[in-house]
Amino acid sequence: MAVTGGDKLTAKLAAIAKRLGGNPVVHVGFLEGSRYSDGTSLPMVAAINEFGAPSRGQPPRPFMRNTVAKHKAEWPKAAAALLKANDYDIAKTLALVGEGIKGQMQQEITDFKDPPNAPSTIARKGFNKPLIDTGFMRNTIGVEVKD
Repeated sequence: MAVTGGDKLTAKLAAIAKRLGGNPVVHVGFLEGSRYSDGTSLPMVAAINEFGAPSRGQPPRPFMRNTVAKHKAEWPKAAAALLKANDYDIAKTLALVGEGIKGQMQQEITDFKDPPNAPSTIARKGFNKPLIDTGFMRNTIGVEVKD
């Protein structure tokens, strides 16, 4: 028995493979070169918040690790659905996945409560919201897709 019609399937698979080509990755977080208006490195501030600065009495506030721990199981299924919905355009899919992760990280910063700020920090800021002073760090989380 002969099998026919394989040419269309082969062509479709080749087209999908072409769109999937390369080895793109998505980066979500505080991208190289991001700075506050005074020149302070945003990635450095984020790292100090994430891991703490014991010598300065600043405890860790692991918003990035918390985001990964809470949501990493969701990401593969979301990526698969988006890949199919975007006709296997990997760059577009990764950008959308990255935007979703960015939103989850921003929400983690917004919701973060413990450990609370020191009384001196509360007095300076006028409120007790760990990880948020001006909102710049939360609002400057970046997403980039690279090959």
